[in-house]
Amino acid sequence: MSTDLRTPTARVCERCGRAEYWDDELEAWQIDHEDGEKQVGNPHCLHEWDINGTFNPVLEE
Repeated sequence: MSTDLRTPTARVCERCGRAEYWDDELEAWQIDHEDGEKQVGNPHCLHEWDINGTFNPVLEE
């Protein structure tokens, strides 16, 4: 029996709204764009990402 792990591909700060997506090619989080505008949020925010206890990284077969 094998267990696969999944990782989040997008995240949004619950405090300031900064939105990011995971870029597999760069292997890094990148700021998302909406209508051509970067979703940077507040640059001084201590980001609280919307990935919490409800996110289950374990995929069971």
